[in-house]
Amino acid sequence: MPPLSNPLAVRLISSTFLKSRAMNDLAASLEHTGSHVLRRSARLSVSNKAAAVASFEQELSVELSPPASRKRKHSTKVVSQEQTPEVPTPKPFVESKKRTHKEPKIKKVDEDEFVADTSPSKRRKTRERKPSPIYIIPNIETKETSFKGRLGYACLNTILRNKKPATESVFCSRTCRLDSVRKSGIDWVKDLGRKNVEDLLTIIQWNEDNNIRFFRLSSEMFPYASHGAYGYSLEYCAPELAKAGDLAKKYGHRLTTHPGQYTQLGSPKPAVVEAAIRDLSYHAQMLDLMGLDKDSVMIIHGGGVYGDKQGTLERLKKSIKTLPDNVRNRLVLENDEICYNAEDLLPVCEELDIPLVFDYHHDKIFPSSIPPAVIIERANAIWKRRGIKPKQHLSEQRPGAVTVMERRAHADRCENLPEDLPDDMGGFVSASNVQLTAGQSWYLNDHLHLEEFFINTSLHPPASLRPATANPSMHTNGRKSNKRARVNAEKEAAAKEKEELADETA
Repeated sequence: MPPLSNPLAVRLISSTFLKSRAMNDLAASLEHTGSHVLRRSARLSVSNKAAAVASFEQELSVELSPPASRKRKHSTKVVSQEQTPEVPTPKPFVESKKRTHKEPKIKKVDEDEFVADTSPSKRRKTRERKPSPIYIIPNIETKETSFKGRLGYACLNTILRNKKPATESVFCSRTCRLDSVRKSGIDWVKDLGRKNVEDLLTIIQWNEDNNIRFFRLSSEMFPYASHGAYGYSLEYCAPELAKAGDLAKKYGHRLTTHPGQYTQLGSPKPAVVEAAIRDLSYHAQMLDLMGLDKDSVMIIHGGGVYGDKQGTLERLKKSIKTLPDNVRNRLVLENDEICYNAEDLLPVCEELDIPLVFDYHHDKIFPSSIPPAVIIERANAIWKRRGIKPKQHLSEQRPGAVTVMERRAHADRCENLPEDLPDDMGGFVSASNVQLTAGQSWYLNDHLHLEEFFINTSLHPPASLRPATANPSMHTNGRKSNKRARVNAEKEAAAKEKEELADETA
């Protein structure tokens, strides 16, 4: 039976669902249309019944559309008996495509020539320049000291680095990835080194203006200069380096370097040793082209143990003996907190006449059986014999550090000088955010040097400094704290404290 074949059903649907007064006219139209189609379909042949039903559904959809007003004229078009209604052809389904980018507009140049318009449709809004940060440190504790030294820092001047806008930022560690070297070429990389040297001139002048005369040069001054495949000589930048060296010598500044952790002279792999020698040669050439004297030293650690500490020390000595003279004359060793303490390196230094930088922080984590005062006395004899100003490294662990990995992280502030530090000792203070209040206080980054220069203890710190971190993390880059090790260390400390209390009561 075709749909709506019974007029009674039409009236039943109308009376049940179309009770609203606004739909009465629609219900009457629906009834009229239904009866009209029934009369028409009776006259059609059986083969045309499907077409009649489709035509009815089309008319019905038009009739059921919302009325524009209460009164509406209904269509009374009559189809003749001979006329066959057209069956609507369904449109083919086309999957819609999401536009991922804006199509360029087309400009007509000539009748047969069109050019894509790639000009932006809207101007980008210019951002307001952010002012350079200003930090205020209230209530700084001032301490009296008899130590004679001069303040300095390593590699990164955060005051100049954080200048706004970023185009005015000053720093000497522009570098890139190896893939950028392949894509942009070695001349582009060399230009980064030239810009680093240009900013070095600005930093040296800033140091002089702020009474800072000790600075460590970044090892990234010339990116990939010591690389095995893409390495290059620094002769191209000799005039700029000479200019920076002349400015440092004019003001009496001491500049030093500290090649990275991958400089391993004691490695069992010849390729690693060759890379280490290339890296040291690069640093030595930079200092030589600047015209700096022997006080501009290169400091490295002993490196890895490789499962055989004594065998590694022998390889280290062998590698040092084969170094070029300009490299060996500037080489200095330093004790570390994991592999080689001062007691391990001191015999090597005394045998090869290589100076030793004593690091107090490292010695606390990995102590020697020899007291610091004895180590300093023996190390000073080497410095004096070589005619080089001695220096040391000083830093403090972060508050709350327990495990070795946590204790390796430098505290934001270095608040005290060690008891064993001689008044005339040159030194080097390491801290995340350096501030030594025995004299002038400076917020700089990573390291603070102390050397033979009198500090006026009555000076006050500048106002534009960054305060210490309220809740410092125990983590450093690449050094994640081990929770289990922390728990074990706390248990050992508690047990040791308990034993001490028991001994005291006994």
